[in-house]
Amino acid sequence: MALQIANEKISSEVVELSSGMMPNSKTPRGSFVDRLNADDQVLLFRVLSESAEFMYHDSFEEASTERELFGSTSKLINRSATRFIENEHHIIDAIAVGEKLPSLTHDDERQLFRRFNYSRWRVAKILQEFNGKALTPVAARHLLAWEYRVVSVRSIVVKLNMPLVLAMGKRTKLTNIDFNDLVSEGNMALLRSVEKFDCHRGFKFSTYSCRAILKSFSRVAMRVSRYRGKFPTEFDPAMERSDHMDKKRADVVEDCVEELKQILISNTAALNDVERVVVRERFALGPKHGGNIDAAPKTLEQVGHIIGVTKERVRQIQNNALRKIRATLESHYLAA
Repeated sequence: MALQIANEKISSEVVELSSGMMPNSKTPRGSFVDRLNADDQVLLFRVLSESAEFMYHDSFEEASTERELFGSTSKLINRSATRFIENEHHIIDAIAVGEKLPSLTHDDERQLFRRFNYSRWRVAKILQEFNGKALTPVAARHLLAWEYRVVSVRSIVVKLNMPLVLAMGKRTKLTNIDFNDLVSEGNMALLRSVEKFDCHRGFKFSTYSCRAILKSFSRVAMRVSRYRGKFPTEFDPAMERSDHMDKKRADVVEDCVEELKQILISNTAALNDVERVVVRERFALGPKHGGNIDAAPKTLEQVGHIIGVTKERVRQIQNNALRKIRATLESHYLAA
């Protein structure tokens, strides 16, 4: 009976851990956090704010699992370190020194994912142990060391499988989608696949991740389709030309017309009556001959009929009036 109760307790703890609990642990008291470097601080606060998830396996409870996966019992480099002493691993070491990415056998892949999920399980165990309490400095250092192992293995798996995203992106017949956007979405799907993959079911990771990557490509296509429905054309900078200069030019023209009207009204240019009539009628600056408002400018011949002269004589009168007006503008308005 006691054994049954103990087994039920262990099973409930496993279920609680596997469900992705939100950590409720607190940072260590005192100046421990201040003594950490910037990377350690960022990682610690991230671990304490995200849910602790992993793919559980019964072998994690066995004492020999840690030595099997990492070569020995995990020990910190020194008392103040936040990383474990790492034993040699042919894949990890090859990537660390920048060698050509090796191809994974099924056993290599399985061991990497077991290391990955075992490390996440150890992180979750520490968070569960200090649920609602402040971490001790020793526990915080071990928490960071296990999380660094999680990050390291995740990076390796992603690096080894990024060519899969590129290959699938090239084979996908989605010509209306930018290839960089396609690869970016595929990489995000690859990261999510690493988190959710259970190597103990016997499948290869590429088999599992391919479906997730293809689904991400479909999401990109649907998003682009909806975007095309709202914005049928691509952004064209030439179509976005500002009309500021046009508005400014129109304002200047309007100001000049107003100044010209004021010159005609006050006759500061000393125009005679005929010159004032010619300028008003030629440029539609005021009431036409007879007192009615007329916004349309007249030709030389039409103005000539009004004042009773030829159109050539109207041109001479107009040019003489404009010289007087220009001299007035230069002396009074432009000089100011």
